[in-house]
Amino acid sequence: MDKSLRNTLRLAITNCRKLLEEDCSRQLEGKYGVHANGYIESFDKLPLLSVKGQAERQAIEATIKHEASSGISLPEAVERFTRESAFTTLNRFAALKLMEHPNRKLIQESIINGDRSKGFQQFSKISPMALQNEEDGGYRLYLKMLIDDLSHGVGVLFDNRQPQSILFPSPTCMSKVLKILNQSDLESVWGEDETIGWMYQFFTPPELRDQARKESAAPRNSYELSFRNQFYTPRYVVAFLADNTLGRTWYEMRQGNTGLVEQCEYLFQPPDQPIPDRNKRDPRTLRVLDPAGGSGHFLIYCFDLLETIYQEAFLDEDLGPELQKDYPIHNEFIEDIPRLIVEHNLFGIDIDLRATQIASLAIWLRAQRAFAKKNIPIPKRPLITKTNIVCAEPMPGNFTLLGEFLRDLRPRFLGNLVREVWNQMELAGEAGSLLKVEQMLREDIRRSRQAWQNMPEPQQLSLFGEQPKPVQIALDLFEIKDEVFWDEVEERVLDDLQAYTQQVSGIEGISRRLFAHDAEQGFAFVDLLQEPFDVVLMNPPFGAASINSKDYIKENYPRTKNDLYAAFVERGLELLRPGGLLGAITSRTGFFLKSFQKLREEILLEESQFIAMADLGYGVLDTAMVETAAYVLQKEGSFEFRQTD
Repeated sequence: MDKSLRNTLRLAITNCRKLLEEDCSRQLEGKYGVHANGYIESFDKLPLLSVKGQAERQAIEATIKHEASSGISLPEAVERFTRESAFTTLNRFAALKLMEHPNRKLIQESIINGDRSKGFQQFSKISPMALQNEEDGGYRLYLKMLIDDLSHGVGVLFDNRQPQSILFPSPTCMSKVLKILNQSDLESVWGEDETIGWMYQFFTPPELRDQARKESAAPRNSYELSFRNQFYTPRYVVAFLADNTLGRTWYEMRQGNTGLVEQCEYLFQPPDQPIPDRNKRDPRTLRVLDPAGGSGHFLIYCFDLLETIYQEAFLDEDLGPELQKDYPIHNEFIEDIPRLIVEHNLFGIDIDLRATQIASLAIWLRAQRAFAKKNIPIPKRPLITKTNIVCAEPMPGNFTLLGEFLRDLRPRFLGNLVREVWNQMELAGEAGSLLKVEQMLREDIRRSRQAWQNMPEPQQLSLFGEQPKPVQIALDLFEIKDEVFWDEVEERVLDDLQAYTQQVSGIEGISRRLFAHDAEQGFAFVDLLQEPFDVVLMNPPFGAASINSKDYIKENYPRTKNDLYAAFVERGLELLRPGGLLGAITSRTGFFLKSFQKLREEILLEESQFIAMADLGYGVLDTAMVETAAYVLQKEGSFEFRQTD
């Protein structure tokens, strides 16, 4: 997508955002009694609100107050809810356009010609009674039903359980938005996988970013940190980094005998040096992480490489037998490759829930394109049940609900563990992948498991360091009856969370569901970091840490605390298995400024080695005024490589 087309898309998204935000604000105030200044009217002032409308108002109010519990004002919470609702609607319309495109044909034509689209015309003939008494002829109802249907099979962005789904655009607003999205000079963008990512970047008002930077040199919270660092990585930079990390990994495993030699245009191998002899691995065990995932563009590119890797692995003399045991029929294996890639290989973390939704959708769409290329009919395609894209956000701050949840949690050790994770996750929304919560959890469980195994008398046990009530803690461990418990700790907590949310209804039930959703995201974040990665790819945030996370970064990253991107490089190497590869595009300041001396001497030159580097200069990251470099590092450690004579 060239710059001219991106600018056209940027203008279209800006105009759509303004239309949708104004429409959402009118609905909030006019129908639900929620005002921009944070004032929320009582139900007795809304006599015309139906029973359904009252339930919707309860959900909206609970969501706004839940957002405000993070420390922002009610007017700010209302503004965010309005923007999130507009964002949800716009991206759903965009997703429908991507899905109906001839390259994918995942749904009937539904958006491109408005109420004259084939999908709606067929629906109106099949179900004319459903459209009676609809002011616009039923087109809005059709789109709502289509989105609801997709929520069952696709999830992610189409999840109608989220309160941001309540506000659907009025007929006038929707007509204007669809006219913009359907304009002829945007026609080519809907065939591109990266379109949804550009929309994510363009949605944030530039004046919001400018105002935040004017008021504070460092981000003041996770919300600011997310939109101040939204810079899309160009395709050629993604290719350079992925080719020399994931591509190189397989190239070394196969000693150059791979189609990736032609596929990876930027793969660099010095002609006068032998190819390192890396141990082969089942492709289902290869783990690729983007710790600052954004809209998932690194992972989408890696999808292409992994398709080739899987196909070659099935016929590999060393790897093939294990795969052929699970897939006796070759064609069944080929058809399942897209699902295997999504569920086993691609992992992403971001502090913005919107970004994780976009990335999950983009990866799902890429998998569907792969299924279509294999001529697999939609009903026969392997079901993709999950994507490994998680949001790093604090556990919910409602301590009343936390206490209520922990009260009946058994064995009581689970409560101790949950509370500890809860405390550690306080900075997740601002530290993101830099938060070393998995190390804390791993150490706590290790010490507790060891204490349980060596338990002669309850009085001799302690947990989580020094405790004021060691006898009670010992009794908590004494409740654990078998070794299996230690392998099921996280699953037990999530099962209990789900049961907890289903106990009541009404506004209390909504609060519980919001509480459980945030908690589940937190545990998913911890779980994702439990195993090491083979490849880490990133365009990390740069500049100062957020105000609230500054002390944490200073304490845990003393060598790289002066800039977030340097800390991300250190953390990325830490998350790799020995011999793993890291690819990053960052500011080039780390290679010459004195303040980055420890980064250069201790991390880049001692804990890793350079594989490839490109000095890119200005103008690479869209509007970011920074000189950049793209480079690939290999983590020190050699047990991943075969011994050669």
